[in-house]
Amino acid sequence: MSSQSGHCRPLFSTITRASCLLLQMCSSTGWGHTTVWEGSLINILDKIRTIARVIHWRLTWNKFDLHYPVPVPDNPKFMTAWDAAGLIPDGAVIGTSGMAGNQRCAVLYRAIRDRFKQEGHPRNLTVLTVGGQGGRGRVPGTIEELALEGLNTRMITGHTETYKGQLRLAEEKKIDLHCSLLGMMTLIFREQGEGRNYYISDTGAGTFIDPRTARGTPLYSPDGTQYVEVTQDGRFKYSLPPVDTALFNAPAADRKGNIYFKKAAVIGDSFAVAKAAKYNNGRTIVNVGELVEEGYDEPFLPAEYVDAVVYWPKTEQTVAIKYDEYWDCFTPHSTTKLEEGLDRIRLINKILGIMPRRAPVDDILARLATRVFTDHARKGDVVDIGTGLPEEVARLLYESGVMQELRMLTEAGVFGGVATPGIFFGAAVNPDRVVPSCEAFDQIYDRLDWAILGCLQADSQGNVNVSNRGPGIMNYVGPGGFIDLTTAADNILFVSSWGTGAEIKVQGESVKLLEPGEPKFVDEMFEITFNGQEALKRNKNVYYVTHIGAFKLTPRGMELIYVMPGIDPQKEIIDACEMKIVLPESGAPEVVGPDVVTGQGFRFELNE
Repeated sequence: MSSQSGHCRPLFSTITRASCLLLQMCSSTGWGHTTVWEGSLINILDKIRTIARVIHWRLTWNKFDLHYPVPVPDNPKFMTAWDAAGLIPDGAVIGTSGMAGNQRCAVLYRAIRDRFKQEGHPRNLTVLTVGGQGGRGRVPGTIEELALEGLNTRMITGHTETYKGQLRLAEEKKIDLHCSLLGMMTLIFREQGEGRNYYISDTGAGTFIDPRTARGTPLYSPDGTQYVEVTQDGRFKYSLPPVDTALFNAPAADRKGNIYFKKAAVIGDSFAVAKAAKYNNGRTIVNVGELVEEGYDEPFLPAEYVDAVVYWPKTEQTVAIKYDEYWDCFTPHSTTKLEEGLDRIRLINKILGIMPRRAPVDDILARLATRVFTDHARKGDVVDIGTGLPEEVARLLYESGVMQELRMLTEAGVFGGVATPGIFFGAAVNPDRVVPSCEAFDQIYDRLDWAILGCLQADSQGNVNVSNRGPGIMNYVGPGGFIDLTTAADNILFVSSWGTGAEIKVQGESVKLLEPGEPKFVDEMFEITFNGQEALKRNKNVYYVTHIGAFKLTPRGMELIYVMPGIDPQKEIIDACEMKIVLPESGAPEVVGPDVVTGQGFRFELNE
């Protein structure tokens, strides 16, 4: 098959999904029935516009104008993407900003790639990036644009999974690849602006990042360089190469070169990497989507910190959403109804094939996890909710109104609102505040009552692996902010399927385990991202909720505290599980009530 037809397949899939969703929308909203049509016309038109937007983005996502005309020719700071890429010297250390599809400076990544391919420069670049800003080998305009031999020769990130290009280079031993911690990296960026290239913390003890018992930061490093070391008092000193080139996307600039963030979905590390580059006698290059008049808003980054402004009208607030057509639902200035914003985001994720298909049994899992959470949480608790199955808990908290009684945040620096899933991870719908990531981690380490997170594996010691799917560098995921969150949180709730490929069925008020699948609860794991025994030393409350029951980590071991009706705890859990399990001191786990299984009469509320 030709490469052209290979590229057409994902495009065809996107358009096919969009068409199917449009047909479903038409039939489910009653097209042709006047009363229903009148009542849902605005909603239907909004969905049609959203689908059209995604299709247009997909058809044009590989078009970049690297020579787009400069709008302010009398200010030398304004230049094309091509010329800005020429400012980057060989061996530069690039600090960038953003998370998932938010804040991609796509035109700059493409410009750097094309200049290297044509001229051989810039080369030997180091890329420092906290979040998963790759395209999984498919989406253009991401940091994967730099995944060429000789161009990006060192990378340090908190989340590797989306950087298929860089993972492949590491597998071929052509890049020095390190995985660090999101929180530590964002705090070091801020420290660099003050002249300190390190951050000392207790975070990471007993996990893969702990160089006393595991590998530390390197995934592949020919010279064995470490970016974490143990101090004399047993703490951890995290470090990074000094940033000399800051590269990020921002909503707007004025003609003097002041940068504004009024329409941003996230701010991330923008200010921190710019200040670090300034301190290290480097340069800051900002890609903006709009040109505004001075005083348009309070400048986020003064012109004195900016060396180059690249104006390109297709610059995105987030995936498929340009700044000049921005969605205010991602900002604290939102006038969009919360449910309307969430509908748009769900729709885009569905069109792109990102949203997982949930079965009725996943509703049961979400209800049990929500019950465990609300039985122990209190009004006003500070909560961070991760991706995957934890999003189903977030959905129930939102739909019930209970989320309004909590203080939600994301690692990207978004407070309040409802955290967004999929490609929009890191942002939120109708947030209260959007601040730099380092400020979010100030809050996280000052007070985080709950972290609700996913789980790839758990073991008899209560350890959890979320960072490594299996042998080989291509399977590496990275922790993101997971280790920071589990270190800081007083209470941790892991939400997980019972087994990979497990077949579980709901029958009336009972749950039947038809096929256990590949075990996720094992005796020992090959990588530790959360250390259960360290958590016990710090008096944390740790829960693990699955489709067939729930556990609590205790000094006695992994205690089975809940079991679904219809599940034989001895035969189907204790005897069948590789993980060592203990029963409650009462002698038997509590059987989950029928309201959790059926959803009928399911209610929950927070403690005062």
